[in-house]
Amino acid sequence: MNLLAISRHSDLIERLRTAFEGAGHHILQAEDPLEALARDAWNQAQVLLVDAAGEPMNGYRLTQLLRGEARVLFQHIPIYLILDHPPTDLDLQALKASEADGFIHTGQTLQQLLYHLGPVMSGGLPRHGSLVHIPVLALGLHSALARQSRAILQHYGLELHSPRARNAVQAQRALAAPLLLLGLSSGGVEGALDQLNQLREHNLLPFTILLGQVRDEALQRRLFLGGIADWVPLPLSAPRLIHAFKRAMEWQHVRRIQNEYESAIHDLRERRGRLEIETAALRNEVLTDPLTELLNRRAFDQNLEHALRQWERHRRAFVLLLGDIDHFKLINDRFGHPVGDEVLRQIAGRIRASLRKSDLAFRIGGEEFAILLTETSLKAGAEVGNKLRRSIDENPILLPTGQSIFPTMSFGVGGPGASTQEALMAQVDRALYQAKRMGRNQVVVAADEERPPQSLSADR
Repeated sequence: MNLLAISRHSDLIERLRTAFEGAGHHILQAEDPLEALARDAWNQAQVLLVDAAGEPMNGYRLTQLLRGEARVLFQHIPIYLILDHPPTDLDLQALKASEADGFIHTGQTLQQLLYHLGPVMSGGLPRHGSLVHIPVLALGLHSALARQSRAILQHYGLELHSPRARNAVQAQRALAAPLLLLGLSSGGVEGALDQLNQLREHNLLPFTILLGQVRDEALQRRLFLGGIADWVPLPLSAPRLIHAFKRAMEWQHVRRIQNEYESAIHDLRERRGRLEIETAALRNEVLTDPLTELLNRRAFDQNLEHALRQWERHRRAFVLLLGDIDHFKLINDRFGHPVGDEVLRQIAGRIRASLRKSDLAFRIGGEEFAILLTETSLKAGAEVGNKLRRSIDENPILLPTGQSIFPTMSFGVGGPGASTQEALMAQVDRALYQAKRMGRNQVVVAADEERPPQSLSADR
């Protein structure tokens, strides 16, 4: 924060700099109110100190002018008047009339300046309001040390609570204090360790500052392992204690940010998981035929293109089968479309049951199916086609009405070698057409430049 001191007391300015600039604050100075008014010096200031006495304008008059400003800044900026004598009744009346926030004496020591201005410089003391008190649990402090610590900390919004050692867990459960001030007056180091262990067992151990002298390094190590986060030696130094509490609050702030970050990351991971599930469901919906639950034409085109690329780059063999239910239109015309749908479902189930896990089956049209067999020779692919053909031909479909339907299916079989996906499809489609011309219920291997189409239906 920036503190503007409108004062001719140079020794006070130096003590202010010593007290606050080491903590990152900035002390600005103007010689008198007129100089400050001329250069609008308080535009960057968050705290203002001004000499109560002065000519031609004293601090009371300047404060009244600033409080009367329309700008919100001057209605809320903390203003303290500098006196070189103890305040009289007239000073107190003038202070109230000017709406200043208090007096600073020119002879105040560093500790007194920290005591009075520390809460303001830390941003914890608002104008015309009270501090939001942060509870501090105090254990193992003798009464004089507890009183001294309370007097130092209360002006910084820290409220000390000193329950009996046996009530520490209940007190901390009620207070939820983020800070623990631990002394050695109740049982020494062993007593302090017992209190730390009790709080840890109940998951109630806060950031802990030890007050006391422990010279033995082994005991120091035990205390740090037991949960001590900081150490303030005795006799107690107010700046040292304030500094320790400042670091503790910064640690609490960092820990809170870390927890919020981890919570946000956890939420993002959960959202990502849900999105992945939704994406998989949408992908499944987009690539699946809803009637037969086989993959659809879009999925077929993608997988055939991938198989051809694998063949071109790595010579990974595959076989393509195109199948068509024979006289399917007659089934629809005679039994109706619901029965036709049932025939499609059952044939799809037989195809699925006859394939390996690495093979893929597709419904690419009304009664048209396609099958991709990976790492398979043309001869083995033709045998798979015949196996499928027999499983359909030899097992009639029984309808709920008691009727039986005896569908058959024809297949065209082909392998990589055609220059494009369209050329391969046309080649295998010609083989399927040849199977239809040869009387249906056939498996025909596609022709290439050296070999005519071949029927491999052993039982026909």
